[in-house]
Amino acid sequence: MLATPDPATHVYDKPPAHANPDWTIDQDWRSYNAEQHETWDILYARQKDMLPDRAAQAFLNGIDILKLSKPGIPDFAELNRILMDTTGWQVVAVPGLVPDDVFFDHLANRRFVSGNFIRRRDQLDYLQEPDIFHDVFGHVPMLADQRFGDYMAAYGRGGLRALEYGTLKQLARLYWYTVEFGLIQEPDGLRIYGAGIVSSYGESIFALEDPSPNRIMFDLERILRTEYRIDDYQQNYFVIPSLDELLRVTVETDFKPVYDKIADLPDIRIAEIVDGDVVLTKGTQAYARSQSGEATVV
Repeated sequence: MLATPDPATHVYDKPPAHANPDWTIDQDWRSYNAEQHETWDILYARQKDMLPDRAAQAFLNGIDILKLSKPGIPDFAELNRILMDTTGWQVVAVPGLVPDDVFFDHLANRRFVSGNFIRRRDQLDYLQEPDIFHDVFGHVPMLADQRFGDYMAAYGRGGLRALEYGTLKQLARLYWYTVEFGLIQEPDGLRIYGAGIVSSYGESIFALEDPSPNRIMFDLERILRTEYRIDDYQQNYFVIPSLDELLRVTVETDFKPVYDKIADLPDIRIAEIVDGDVVLTKGTQAYARSQSGEATVV
């Protein structure tokens, strides 16, 4: 069972005094102490040893391109020199969780926001809010792939429109089930690319090997209607056939008619299989049933 999450501590109503108007701050790489660098190395070593046969090839390529095997917390200045030359993206430090409009604007302009803090040693397996390991190790390698980088920029533009339409709840589900917890079909089988999985030792195994969760082929409209849980391993994983297809669907779809179509339809509950699903694995849901308490659902 995952550790009980601590309350998020890096949450602000407005940019703190040390932040710029766009909420960015200096990473202040020189301020990290030896224990913090060692925490990164522990987390990196755990994932490095078990991801080669589980992670998407694009993710593994990104690790190599960005030289993330270098010991210690990455210096954003060094990271960005490579990333900008590769896909035009850069990583910018922020003090914590930022408002939705700020987040989407950064994505639309190929800036990925990352916390500059790292979890404590007693939080190695679970942290409620994203830290630098989740953000950089989990997300940034995929941004070294042009297709995924283009998808993320398109998502940022779509997020700004969703704020106007009042459909952020629906669009957030697309981010959750792709960027955070997505699976992909590759020639050697299912692989993980979502940051919430690749940065988690336990879920990297669970998402691919456990009989408990559903594994369902990607369907945009279905995902926009599907609830998700934020407090434990997922009960559904959606599988894209390729990064090209994910980008194509996102760029070619006019989301406004889709939002209008599903506006009066009920949300699809977690773990529910519905007509039209292409189900790769119908999960037993044994893990979810074994956990005490109510799921925290969005």
